[in-house]
Amino acid sequence: MYIPNQFQFRDKAEKIAFMKQYSFATIITNKGQIPIATQLPFFIYDTRDKLVLSSHFAIANEQVKYIETNISLIIFTEPHAYISPVHYDKVESVPTWDYISIHAYGKAKILEDEGSKIKVLEEMIGFYDQNYLAQWNSLSDKFKIGMMRGIVAFELEVTELQGQKKISQNKTEVERQRIANHLEKGGSTVENDLATYIRKL
Repeated sequence: MYIPNQFQFRDKAEKIAFMKQYSFATIITNKGQIPIATQLPFFIYDTRDKLVLSSHFAIANEQVKYIETNISLIIFTEPHAYISPVHYDKVESVPTWDYISIHAYGKAKILEDEGSKIKVLEEMIGFYDQNYLAQWNSLSDKFKIGMMRGIVAFELEVTELQGQKKISQNKTEVERQRIANHLEKGGSTVENDLATYIRKL
């Protein structure tokens, strides 16, 4: 990722918190010379020693064939917005786009055994929908096993983590306040989220 120095996103804990908040991401893997991609929800597991992302593909997804032999790129991104130069002090200004993005790289490992698959699914349920857990536990083993035959679960240990936080750091505090005020008036959740990040500068 090209990251101008003023937009570096350096704090690892903050990066991981961002990934957890915007955890529906795009995984990209090369199929020969052609990149292929899938949008997936991820469970993020971090310790002092490693950062692991887990999810699952539909078994028919051809990307499964390439994730163990190639490095994949997973892109986490969400709050973004067009920024008009009307908010700047200088008339000779141009439009831009503010956004936050994290790129995670690594090779995936396919989880073959049922126990590992169940673990991935239950971590997902615990993270995304705890209220569903009791219903999940009530399902028969036959149903669960049948459902798991239709997916390919995997884990990916992150070997490189890059981040960019482009939220008008190169503008004055007054200009940033104008931008944040404008984003908050729009009624968009995404723009409101971006305004929150800008106000934290």
